[in-house]
Amino acid sequence: MLRKTLMVTLGLLVVGLIAAHPLEAQIPEGVEGTYIPHPEAEKATSRLLSPFCPGLMLEQCPAQESRILRDSLQMLALQGMNARELEEWMLANHGEEYRAVPKSSGTGLAAWVLPPFALLMGVGAVVLVLRRVLPSRDAESDATDGSSRASDGPDDPILTAEDEQRLREAIREIELAEDPAL
Repeated sequence: MLRKTLMVTLGLLVVGLIAAHPLEAQIPEGVEGTYIPHPEAEKATSRLLSPFCPGLMLEQCPAQESRILRDSLQMLALQGMNARELEEWMLANHGEEYRAVPKSSGTGLAAWVLPPFALLMGVGAVVLVLRRVLPSRDAESDATDGSSRASDGPDDPILTAEDEQRLREAIREIELAEDPAL
């Protein structure tokens, strides 16, 4: 019984495969041969966020709805619309929040100008802080010229031999008070 059911199923499968017509993709009118995406539609999809995949660009979204939207943009591009017009069409139908690249006019201009300005201000602040924190070259050359000073101040007098001897004795007394074994 099982063998007979298996043979009938296999027979129906073979008949179905022989009788089936090959499926053909719907190719837009006027497009022949290998499909090459329209450059204007590609440019538009690379500048738009997907309304169907939060956080993804339209060109990367795997959702079926995004594929349909990309196909619609391709068809409109084949009808003569440029990338800017395609973007505006999509944003008019789905909303301004799906614009991935800000406009280069109006308030969108601030998005292009403020980040580089903030970066330059940050670099300038770092340079100013480093100039104040790091010693100047003049102070470095004074420290390496061999003169012995009590401190780094320019108005401090040079130590005399007598002052240096008293300092050494005071340091020795402090050391002995801390550890009498020395």
